[in-house]
Amino acid sequence: MIQGVIFDMDGLMFDTERLWDTFWQPACAELGVPMPADTDTFLAGGRGLAGEKLKAHVRRYFPGVDVEVMLQVIWRLAGERFAQGVPCKPGLKELLETLREKGLPCIVASSSPRSMIEGNLRTTGTAPYFLGVVCGADVQHSKPAPDIFLKAADQIGVDIRHCLVLEDSFNGVRAGHAAGAVTVMVPDLAQPDEEIRALYTRCCHDLYEVRDLLLAGQL
Repeated sequence: MIQGVIFDMDGLMFDTERLWDTFWQPACAELGVPMPADTDTFLAGGRGLAGEKLKAHVRRYFPGVDVEVMLQVIWRLAGERFAQGVPCKPGLKELLETLREKGLPCIVASSSPRSMIEGNLRTTGTAPYFLGVVCGADVQHSKPAPDIFLKAADQIGVDIRHCLVLEDSFNGVRAGHAAGAVTVMVPDLAQPDEEIRALYTRCCHDLYEVRDLLLAGQL
């Protein structure tokens, strides 16, 4: 039985994955380097990563670039854009209201920087629905490792086996499965492949469907 809910942020709560993809081109232009030849693979492979895993991913595609500098440019561009507000994914507020009515504790577990997560929650008016935030910097190993979800479950005081993890990315689904959570994928930019279908508990079209399944006692 679900006793707590852990939300990813980018691409799951907010329609921001598409925005993140747009920051790399101007960052490359600013640093005077070309985009990777296989841009789609680069962008897809980096979703959900943080910390050393993200740095290693960037180094693989930009071997001659100072990764710290490049990521600082990305964070700056993202901060400037997100300060203008971000769009909520369909069904987010309806799902959050249902979870509040059911008394289920909610927490955000995202690889993004804490200031960015808190800013997005504040500008969208969703902050009051959450007991806390776990960001990529709070754990040693980022997704697809389970660390961030295990820490989130601990913070809300719920056994991870009774937590519902909501994710849109492949790395997020891998992390939810590795943690032992009930993992539901709500695809955003990428539809699940055979590997991912074997890892999640269920796949939903949108957050409205997640809400309906919870109300029907099917999650």
